[in-house]
Amino acid sequence: CINKNSSSTMKFLIALLITSKFISCHSYSTSPKLNNPLSIPIPSAAKASVTSDNKIGSPNIFNRRDAIFSTTMTTVSSLILLQPSSSHAATGEDSAVSASSSINSSDSDPLSKNYVLLKNSKSCSSTPSSSKPFPLASFGLQIYDNEKAYTLTLTALKAGYRNFFASVLAGNQKGFARAIRDSNIPLSELYICGTVLSNRAQGYKAAYAKTLKGCEENLAVMSQYGNINKLDMIMLDYPANEDESIKGQWDAFQDFQKGGSVTDLAVSNFNGQQLDSILMNNANLCSMPAVNQLPLSIANHPRRFTEENNSRGIHVQSWSPLSTTLPKYKGILTKIGEKYNKNAAQVGLRWIVQSGASYCVQSQSESHFKDDLDVFDFNLSTGDMEKLSILEPPSLLG
Repeated sequence: CINKNSSSTMKFLIALLITSKFISCHSYSTSPKLNNPLSIPIPSAAKASVTSDNKIGSPNIFNRRDAIFSTTMTTVSSLILLQPSSSHAATGEDSAVSASSSINSSDSDPLSKNYVLLKNSKSCSSTPSSSKPFPLASFGLQIYDNEKAYTLTLTALKAGYRNFFASVLAGNQKGFARAIRDSNIPLSELYICGTVLSNRAQGYKAAYAKTLKGCEENLAVMSQYGNINKLDMIMLDYPANEDESIKGQWDAFQDFQKGGSVTDLAVSNFNGQQLDSILMNNANLCSMPAVNQLPLSIANHPRRFTEENNSRGIHVQSWSPLSTTLPKYKGILTKIGEKYNKNAAQVGLRWIVQSGASYCVQSQSESHFKDDLDVFDFNLSTGDMEKLSILEPPSLLG
């Protein structure tokens, strides 16, 4: 890929990347294999380690990339930003990247699209209801008390959020549900997702029972405190640790859906093998995961995150869009954002959207809520997408 027209700087960068890849392959070949065949890396700053059924997070996996590439990638990233790109933008050669291939392409204005139509929105119910459009920007409640959950939910609603991820792990679904009720916004305009934690159940029967109980408890709280009598989505926070238990989890989800209590089913932190525990050799299969929530970001984007899911018709939602990206690359994102009149966070979120995914933010101020929603009126150019993607080259991950 180096020719006589390449600049000396680019020749140096390419050579540096090739050398880094060589080091990577030899370093990884001596590393012990992890139990997770896909080894989904979980950013340590995003969620706490799991020691029981009590998550906001997943067991942290040692990130071997940092030990090898930290200095190299920082140098490469900084030098790449020095390469000229404004002339391309001026001549139109740097065409904009389309947002999500899953979004209805019939709309005349692609920049205004802020939702996705879920491909795997299939129901086990004999009288299925149509799935709503899935807003690309979601508010995910974190661990705080019900009063704070109530206040932040109302703030998010005021800012314009209509997609909400209310995890049972946060312990504040009551406050969230009360805010939805008191907002007087019709449920038809909202997309509400609850979660179930049953990953420690052993065996099909135990996993089925614990998952179905979790579904019923979700709906009971939502109904009692928010007059929410049907969920738009229910999500497994984590997969169980073997195939039969995962099948038990999923069959419970399907039975909950058959009862008409939820429209879409989803998973979180599932790798390809775990997804196939649901999709393959399951005689009871009548509904598939519509969404897989993963820690996708500029700082963490193995190709498998999108490829393993897109090949199965599953939409990827990021539960950690900025927590590892901004500490490492805020300066670079800020520089790129200047040409679009956007801040670093908005550039990071826009990269996720244009990569074909969506995101779940954890804002706690009205201004941040608004900023994190204001990413649908511009497109990052192809050149800028490439610059951001190479900060953590996917071919060098895992």
